[in-house]
Amino acid sequence: MAKKVRAIIISGNGVNCEQEMALACRRGGADVVDIVHIGELLAGRAQLEDYHFLNFPGGFLDGDDLGSAKAGANRILHAAVRDREGRLAEQVQAFIADKKLIIGVCNGFQLMVKMGLLPALEGRYGDQSVTLTFNDCGRFEDRWTSLKVDPASPCVYTRGLENLYFPVRHGEGKFVVRSSEVLDQLEEKHLAVLKYTDPDFQAPTMEYPFNPNGSVGAVAGICDESGRLFGLMPHPEAYLYRTHHPRWTREPDLGEEGMGVGIFRNAVEYIRSTLL
Repeated sequence: MAKKVRAIIISGNGVNCEQEMALACRRGGADVVDIVHIGELLAGRAQLEDYHFLNFPGGFLDGDDLGSAKAGANRILHAAVRDREGRLAEQVQAFIADKKLIIGVCNGFQLMVKMGLLPALEGRYGDQSVTLTFNDCGRFEDRWTSLKVDPASPCVYTRGLENLYFPVRHGEGKFVVRSSEVLDQLEEKHLAVLKYTDPDFQAPTMEYPFNPNGSVGAVAGICDESGRLFGLMPHPEAYLYRTHHPRWTREPDLGEEGMGVGIFRNAVEYIRSTLL
């Protein structure tokens, strides 16, 4: 009997996109999709080792106190797992060492960068070299964005994809780097997977509102050097069916499947071919 692809979606403490993320995993072909409250992991009643695909959904972790996802990152990094030796962070590190997949969307992306899981240059997981901060416009942005995929990126999730159209919903989505050297490495290693572009997908742009937050280098999503860890501010799980598209009644050639499904299908197919 073929082994099953098992996906876990972390919920709790302000996460609010777990159901959409679970549907995206199912649409992508995952066999088992469990929504698990972070408290279940900390209580030792669930373990990451039982899964292949870890999903950090969007939301407002801890009300964005201390900055978006910072309190959530501290919880994972420092909280002990009840009745077990070690912290939850050690389960995350073991998950990475086992060459499994992790994706973070919006608040989940903020969480990953503040845990130092992305970009983890030269394999330095835990070293935070980038962050996400307040939008240049000074307000919450809720709009659809055009995105260009770097075809040379090692990112598992974007293989075979080129131009994407996803919504953003955030107040702290501006991607910034610790130094110009970090940005140079992201470009040289093709880790800046997604960039905001003009509506015709012609070129990365810093122009508002096409770049909705002022992200440096127009960066909308990054991966680590293995391509197995991926974070992005736009929401692929918000475009799973043609009826999710804002102009679905006016664009008859959309097809029945939304663009976001491809992100999750790529992840599932990678797991089937590599981990099972």
